[in-house]
Amino acid sequence: MSTLKQILTDGDHFARNIGVRLIEIREGYASAELHVEERHLNAAGVCQGGVYFTLADLTFAAVMNSHGPVTVGIQNSITYLKSARLGDTLLAETVETCNHYRLPFCETRITNQNGELLCIVTGSAYRKKDVFAFDGLQ
Repeated sequence: MSTLKQILTDGDHFARNIGVRLIEIREGYASAELHVEERHLNAAGVCQGGVYFTLADLTFAAVMNSHGPVTVGIQNSITYLKSARLGDTLLAETVETCNHYRLPFCETRITNQNGELLCIVTGSAYRKKDVFAFDGLQ
């Protein structure tokens, strides 16, 4: 068996292929980072919105599943506050704001290497009765 961090790192092919690196998972908290490269830029020359969402989605999955039951996202809202640029390092930190037994809720804040807030993502999930089998979080 593997840790949740290994399962998500190996299993989320899209996040891995765009360069997302899961840093930490604790019960109710997760962080990940990504270095903005040319492949992440949109036609306006700034970081494409889907990059922010993918970064947030991976930490969201880590937080939501950190308690054991299989938990899947059912709603997310994303607000872009400032653009990331080529060479920036993005840090996503997700915190569980409501650990409801069936409908938990999280907030993700994405900052750059200077600590500037770039994006906020909120989301809710649905906890199933199935158990997510892993040996630990890290």
